[in-house]
Amino acid sequence: MRDVIHKILATENEAQAIVETGRVEAARILSDARKKGQDIVEQARQKALAEAERILEAAVEAAEREKENRLAHAAAEIESEIQLDRNGSQWAVEGVVRCVCGLR
Repeated sequence: MRDVIHKILATENEAQAIVETGRVEAARILSDARKKGQDIVEQARQKALAEAERILEAAVEAAEREKENRLAHAAAEIESEIQLDRNGSQWAVEGVVRCVCGLR
């Protein structure tokens, strides 16, 4: 009878050890899965950030090109509309210098 009780107790202890080992393994697997999930999220975030930066750079470059085109067009339009002779040009330059320098 004692042998049977010892075997039952040994089997119960062995079962508890197996359950505990299973719990530890499950916790490890869950931890690994969480880590992999976090890594995937971080990689996706980095990709999204890089893509956003690329889009922003492209938009800034496009805006710069548009600005340069508009300035060139405006300058050409102004030059075609305003034509001063030598005296008129000298008068305009002197007027600008007076305004900039604060002379009256």
